[in-house]
Amino acid sequence: MDHAKQQTKEEETVVQEEVEHVESKEQLDEEEVEVLLTEEEKQIQALQNEVAELNSRLLRTQADYDNFRRRTRQEMEAAAKYRAQSLIEGLIPAIDNFDRALGIKVENDDARSLLQGMEMVYRQLTEALKNEGLEVINAVGQSFDPHYHQAVMQVESDEYEANQVVEELQKGYQLKDRVIRPSMVKVSQ
Repeated sequence: MDHAKQQTKEEETVVQEEVEHVESKEQLDEEEVEVLLTEEEKQIQALQNEVAELNSRLLRTQADYDNFRRRTRQEMEAAAKYRAQSLIEGLIPAIDNFDRALGIKVENDDARSLLQGMEMVYRQLTEALKNEGLEVINAVGQSFDPHYHQAVMQVESDEYEANQVVEELQKGYQLKDRVIRPSMVKVSQ
């Protein structure tokens, strides 16, 4: 029996050693798995970072494109809105000359018929410019506004309150909401 006990003990020792060997091998495998997992996790993290950076870059590019489209649309709208500005700026001196010519008092019939023809041309011209959005800036009796009026003189007046336009020396014009030329005015003190 001693021999059987000894053989059983040896078998138990061998089994124990095999179990320890298997457990150590499993432990090594777990360490290898952890090393592999950490490398895979690092790769996953790197890929996630790259995806986040690409998404951020895409969003910035899309925002830049949207801003570009908005600016382009606004510029096109402004260009369309004020397309006649340079033509109007060139015609304003001619309108001033028409105003001065129509202000002349005539006495004979030939001059009157010529003046009537000029008035018809003047009305057609001003109507066409009005259709493009040109407006005369009202000045006399208005409060002085440096955005619309250019004061060239100050006068004392009993008729008007202080800082009101007393007389318009030259008409001012605005195209839609943009002042083309401010009115040249006298202002009360």
